[in-house]
Amino acid sequence: MEKRVFRKLCRERLEKALKNGRVYRNRIVLRRVENIIKKYNPKAVLLYMPMSHEPDLRPLFRRLAGRTKIYIPFMEGESFKLVQYRLPLRRKRFGILESNNSHFYLPKIDLAVVPVLGVDGKMGRIGFGKGMYDRFYASLDSRPITLFVQLCKCYTKEIVTDSFDIEADFYITPEDIIVRGKRYVDRTVDRRCRSNR
Repeated sequence: MEKRVFRKLCRERLEKALKNGRVYRNRIVLRRVENIIKKYNPKAVLLYMPMSHEPDLRPLFRRLAGRTKIYIPFMEGESFKLVQYRLPLRRKRFGILESNNSHFYLPKIDLAVVPVLGVDGKMGRIGFGKGMYDRFYASLDSRPITLFVQLCKCYTKEIVTDSFDIEADFYITPEDIIVRGKRYVDRTVDRRCRSNR
């Protein structure tokens, strides 16, 4: 399967899934992300401001405030830099909310939460086609623990990503959690989020 074909399949699957149970799906993803953050207790986290088709992790911002530094992307050209999350937020390119720009060195990120459209057999990211996260990760000195999140599982065992596409340690969806090299299933979730896999 080609990358563009898989991306199209994932978009269709996501559109179908978002018609029903969006709030419920988001709540499951949010809880799972929070549990992993608690487990690793990072000092600095990269989160994101959600677009309409992405998991909304903003409730985590309040829960992490004070004990974890929260950074969000600030778009610059074809990539982004990190800025510390602080209000007020302004709507920028692609309709995404951003904190104001700041001029400081690139902080060390312990954990990053990244939205995806799909994931392949090597835990490679199928993104939205802009390559911003790939370019950003290429600029990092050390790789953070990476969590891919999505409101609907779209996974293939085939390898369809390129060598420069970022890879995850965890792929979190309402259906389950896939951990690089093994499978982790959260048994506390009911089966309302089952999808055609």
